[in-house]
Amino acid sequence: MKTTIGRIDKADFPKLHLVDIDLKIDSGAYTSSIHCSNINEIEVEGANFIRFTLLDPEHDFYNNKEFSTKNYASKMVKSSNGISEKRFLIETEIVIFNESFPIHLTLSERKDMTFPILLGRKFLNKKFVIDTSKKDLSFKLKNIK
Repeated sequence: MKTTIGRIDKADFPKLHLVDIDLKIDSGAYTSSIHCSNINEIEVEGANFIRFTLLDPEHDFYNNKEFSTKNYASKMVKSSNGISEKRFLIETEIVIFNESFPIHLTLSERKDMTFPILLGRKFLNKKFVIDTSKKDLSFKLKNIK
């Protein structure tokens, strides 16, 4: 049975040290994405890494912590304005509705966007059904003691 998710919510990303971060459910997007800054592909001792800083100084959750991983890929992503660009893709975990799921996130400069994280169809498929009249269903469930 699929879980109902609203149009916006909050979730945790333990490996990224993010708790109760705002996200928008975006059925128009195939891939999920997270707002990052200073995204660079680097080489260290012959191995390729992706290095990035989550969010930006204007965001409440910004902590200036730099992340790096060699477990990444790149893909072409067409944004909502129709322009295709190469984006890096990482795998991490999301905790939503008190359950942990693996998730792929593209790293994107989303400075002018209201929500730092978009959840796309690839993640939502077979797990959730969207009710656009609702919001914060996971966050409310998490806070029931």
